[in-house]
Amino acid sequence: MGLGLDRAGRVAGVTDMLLRQMRHDVWATERLIAHLRKLTAAQLELTATGTYGTILGTLKHIVAADEGYLVRLTGAKLHDTHFTAAVDPDLDEIATHLGHVKDGVERLFGGAFDGDRLITDTPLRRPEQPRIEMSAWVPAAQFVNHGTDHRSQIDTILSTNGLESVDMQVWPYAAEQGATREVK
Repeated sequence: MGLGLDRAGRVAGVTDMLLRQMRHDVWATERLIAHLRKLTAAQLELTATGTYGTILGTLKHIVAADEGYLVRLTGAKLHDTHFTAAVDPDLDEIATHLGHVKDGVERLFGGAFDGDRLITDTPLRRPEQPRIEMSAWVPAAQFVNHGTDHRSQIDTILSTNGLESVDMQVWPYAAEQGATREVK
């Protein structure tokens, strides 16, 4: 009995590990945004020593960077105005841009992804900036590492200021996906 392959040449019905990792990353940011909606405007401006900045500023930074990594990987803008142009966005605007990220993740990592493909430029590079070439796996790995690091910083801000933190680990995501279960 042969394996059924999809159009990308993968085993049909098998989700690529990288796509699962990217989906978790987006899920974790979505979960964080849902948690942060319970906070007041003043609480969203809290910070802690050793973190990027305020809760809201750090969240914007995560999503803007995610968009930037996807633009570099795809070679095309996700939408007309890049998120870094947004001044003082609220949670709704950040969530809207995370939706662009989610769509971009599905488009890019839902098919065959060549991590060794050479990326020669990005549409977001300003004329005064140097052109940096890199393998596609570099911004893909940074996408995950960067988001995890800064979401942890937001969690630190929350707990340092006596607020409830949120579990964004793989374990609750896997449980929601039906990938883990308790056996009795």
